[in-house]
Amino acid sequence: MQFEFGDYILDPDRRELTRGSEVISIGPQVFDLLVHLLQNRERVVSKDDLLGAVWDGRIVSEATITSHINAARKTIGDNGQEQRLIRTVARKGYRFIGEVTEANSSDGSSLSTTDPERAELDQPSELLLTFPDKPSIAALPFHNLSGDPEQEYFTDGMVEDIIAALSHIRWLFVIARNSSFTYKGRTVDVKQVGRELGVRYVLEGSVRKAANRVRITGQLIDATTGGHLWADRFEGTIDDIFELQDQVATSVVGAIAPQLERAEIERARKKPTESLDAYDCYLRGVADVQKGTKAAIEDALPLFHKAIQLDPDFASAYGMAAWCYFWRKVNGWMTDRAQETAEGSRLARRAVELGKNDAVALTRGGHALGHLAGDLDGGIALLDRALVLNPNLAAAWFLGGFLRTWHGEPDGAIEYFERAMRLSPLDPEMYRMQAGMAISHLFARRFDTASSWAEKSFRDLPSFLMVVSVIAASHALAGRAGEAQRAMQHLRQLDPALRISNLTDWLPIHRPDDLAIFAEGLRKAGLPE
Repeated sequence: MQFEFGDYILDPDRRELTRGSEVISIGPQVFDLLVHLLQNRERVVSKDDLLGAVWDGRIVSEATITSHINAARKTIGDNGQEQRLIRTVARKGYRFIGEVTEANSSDGSSLSTTDPERAELDQPSELLLTFPDKPSIAALPFHNLSGDPEQEYFTDGMVEDIIAALSHIRWLFVIARNSSFTYKGRTVDVKQVGRELGVRYVLEGSVRKAANRVRITGQLIDATTGGHLWADRFEGTIDDIFELQDQVATSVVGAIAPQLERAEIERARKKPTESLDAYDCYLRGVADVQKGTKAAIEDALPLFHKAIQLDPDFASAYGMAAWCYFWRKVNGWMTDRAQETAEGSRLARRAVELGKNDAVALTRGGHALGHLAGDLDGGIALLDRALVLNPNLAAAWFLGGFLRTWHGEPDGAIEYFERAMRLSPLDPEMYRMQAGMAISHLFARRFDTASSWAEKSFRDLPSFLMVVSVIAASHALAGRAGEAQRAMQHLRQLDPALRISNLTDWLPIHRPDDLAIFAEGLRKAGLPE
């Protein structure tokens, strides 16, 4: 159903606002606010109503609501002085007062809002669900192929755990168990499931028991095309069936989350740039961040700023923007160090303020704060909070590992890096996990292991300054002078200003012994004082 007012048409199903033939750019929360006001135009909408409808009950400031009302007015040619369309009712709330007609979005035929009998006749016989404005998935009941009805509880419990774990990912829309389990025992067409549940992705699988072993298979499917995005197999004994259930649930979620993100990035890339919304800008920026090059980060930052402009409460966009400044710092790319450090810290603080329950925002924002503001303890606490919210987020594990490395806990950090690599073995940020393993082993005085991990990371990103420094230092400390000197030549090309005396301005190394061994290795490799 479309809403027509003045020269504008707002289509909630297509999430589109047009004026004539022009598509108007509008942030997702401002769009939701307009829809709610239009749908409830016969009454005053209170601020509590808006919190529930637009912000899912999350508490936001009075200024945030006001700024979104102002943005909505500006988008539809209204303002706070005239209030021709959106009226502020003092101490009560807001009401849409413009003249509105409703039209069927499929054929464009208008119907008056004062004709309830006609409206009832024109209701579609079948509810057609549209995709949410974020990735959407349904985990269907897995098929029990064991021939043992007693295994039903194990199979169902595992899928319920997967659904619960997926629900912790705030950027993901997950169909509730009671809806997805209506397909239990049925032969289904995945495309039809996608249409009926209004989801883009479907997870399905099977469980087979033989003797004392259980084999679980899972596959992720794009319900719009029927194409397979991911498949894997898990095996274990049923000696501790509940531990196996937890292990499979964790592995499946850890494996498919990056696949979902990559699929969404590819979808965003195929959209014309003039139709980008906040989430698509964010996804394009994430794709650039994963590349890690200087040019990619220069491309990513404006995309995150655009996402923030379209949605001022997009916590993850603030976190990723802050993280771009961290990455510029750690690779020696800053042109105005003081200004960029301050701006990155500001964005990081905004990310964690807005994203108290957003694991991605806490992860990127908290890690950036640890680096840019030097608050390692605070950063670690924020990443611990992220892992409570989403224990399957690989980035939270490996970035938490880095902060623990700088804090002086290299062996504990290695466990974090290993967990991240287990959760996401094909992750586009694998080179960062390998870099973390390298610096941790260096601080633990395992120089051969450090250089081995660093070389792996270097193959993916030769411009990673920290990795090149670990290669130089670890080879020097292991007595391989030639390799150390070659790495140092590359290091000096990447950042001619790097010195022994400014190592702590570059990396927040907290423990004196770690700083000493790193400095000794770089000094032996030829880094000036």
